[in-house]
Formats: sequence, structure tokens, C-alpha cells
Amino acid sequence: MVKSPDYVDRIKPYVPGKPIEEVERELGVKNSIKLASNENPLGSSPLALRRMRDHLENLHRYPDGGVFKLKEALSKKLGAAPSEIIVGNGSNELLDIAARTFLGLGDQAVMARPSFIVYNMAASSVGAVPVEIPLNDYRHDLPAMAAAITPDTRMVFIANPNNPTGTIVSTAEFDRFMAQLPDGILVVVDEAYFEYVQDGGYADSMKHFRHGRDILILRTFSKIYGLAGLRIGYGIAPAPIISQMNKIREPFNVNSMAQAAALGALADDAHVIKSAAVNARSKEFLYGALSALGVPYVPTEANFIYLHPITDAPGVSNKLMKLGIIVRPMGGDALRVTIGLPHENVAFTTRLKEIIRQWT
Repeated sequence: MVKSPDYVDRIKPYVPGKPIEEVERELGVKNSIKLASNENPLGSSPLALRRMRDHLENLHRYPDGGVFKLKEALSKKLGAAPSEIIVGNGSNELLDIAARTFLGLGDQAVMARPSFIVYNMAASSVGAVPVEIPLNDYRHDLPAMAAAITPDTRMVFIANPNNPTGTIVSTAEFDRFMAQLPDGILVVVDEAYFEYVQDGGYADSMKHFRHGRDILILRTFSKIYGLAGLRIGYGIAPAPIISQMNKIREPFNVNSMAQAAALGALADDAHVIKSAAVNARSKEFLYGALSALGVPYVPTEANFIYLHPITDAPGVSNKLMKLGIIVRPMGGDALRVTIGLPHENVAFTTRLKEIIRQWT
């Protein structure tokens, strides 16, 4: 049988949060609540849905391979030229394209641990070496990450806010890090959850883009815009970086329905504002409920909360699932819980309280 390279053999496949249909089919429960994948509980942008309905009659045509209209709209919103924007099948695809474009066998990629597992996977898939630096108080340890850079380092991944902890890198921290960074290293800043951030000290990655630094800023329509099922994200970087990535990008990598929906979503400021406000209120409710239960959590700037340390976190997750509440075990003694609608948050904390009572 054909054998893959050793560095591919070592990759652990990504395991997504279980869909509601699978849980209900396996466990025989009904009316389950999914709080495992950081989806927008309000659903998709209404303007996106309208654009999708209008586009249905055009599905027999291939999509615009250059994503012209969406890049023009993003250009106006971001103050970046269309040549400085790349659109992908989710920001996950753009992580993969960046790795295949700028990393090679034996190169090093510095990243935090725990953080989004796809960084490690993307680097490993091309034979690069992931260098994982432990978080410090649940936050990126940028001084330690800078100290880990060697002549073999070609890329740095920074999730801001970080997934799974929901913590952020501040402006001062990021500016110091960028000032220390040698030339020739691409900094990939994953801002999938940036629309939820309330902290005014959140790092301004776009400033470094405007200064011409080697930076790739990734954002997505999956989270606050509610288009996770369509898989569409975008990246912002200096034009030479985008040009190189386009050599690797697949033709027609973004389907036409996703492009239409993203155009509608991008104009839907009302949906973004409402989603952020609901998230902020629900977050405060969960803080209070978790504190009352004595459950430790990390204050978040995203639309999820990291519970740690949790005794027998896998067991808690399984018990919640059997009660119709799907959360995300993060390995070891941690759980990640998406911030849901008010009734979903009440259901989660009520079930969690029942489990705690059984074990005490």
C-alpha cells in the first residue's frame, strides 16, 4: 500500500464538534442545544439570506474565480486594495494556502499552545516543524514566542482572540513583538472573533499591514455573520504576499452562493451589532452562573468561554451530551462552551448544576 511521508503520518486529524443530528441519533435525545462550535446562535445575516435567495437561479454557472465583487466591497470597508485581499473556502483554507506557499520541509512555525489546532496541522502537512509555546495565564506569551525564533523560523501564528481561551493580545504587546521580529518571517494573525471584542486595548494588526510588514490578517464570515455552513473567509496582506498565495489557491475555491451571501452579510451592520450585544449580555449571565456554581472559567473576548480546570472534563461533556447539551471537550481538564441565546445558556447552566450535585 502506498505510504504517506512520516510528517503526514504524525498529524492528528481535526475532530469537529458533534452536529445535533448525530448526537440525537446516537443518544436518542431530542431538542438538543449545540454549544460546541462557536456558531452565531442568532443565525445568518438576514441580508445574506436575501442575497442567497436571489442567487438561486444562477447556480448552473461557475463562480467568479477572482471573487471580484466581494473583494471590491472588502476593499472599501477595509481600506485595502483588492490586490491585497484573498478570499478562501473559510479562513481554514487560507491557513493551508499560507503554509503551502511560505513553509517548506524543516522550516519552523511558532505558535501558542493551546491554540487553534489547524496551525499545527497546516505546518505539519508540508513537513515544517511546529514550535509550540505554552500560554502564560491563558494568554499568548509573545516574549517567549519571540525568544523561540531561530534562523529556521518562517512563520508565526497568533490567534487574537485566542481559540480556545478567548483571551487577546494587546496593542502594546503586539507592537513590541513586531518591533523585535526579524525580516522574512510571516506573521499570521487569525482574527476570526475580532467583531466580538470589547476590550479597547485590542491589538491593531491593520496598522502593521499599512506599514508594509510581512503580515497576513485572517477574518471570517463564519462567526458573527453566521455563514459557517457556506465556508468563506478572507485574508489581508501586502500585495506581493497575496500574489504568491494566489499561485497555490485552487481555481473556483469559493462557491458562488458563499460569495453572494458574504456580499449581503458585509453590508449587514445591524446583524453584527445585535449579535455582539446579545453575546455581551449572555457572557455576563454565564459569568454569574458559573461563579455561583464554583466552576472556574477564563474571562473571554470571544463568543465562547473556556472552563478550566474541570475535574473529569470528558465525563462532564458526556453527561451534558446525554442531557442534550453539546459542548466541546478540549483535552485534559478543559471544556469550551459557546455563548448561546438566553434560554440555551440557562439550559446549559441548569444541566451543569445537576451534574455537579450528583458528584458532590
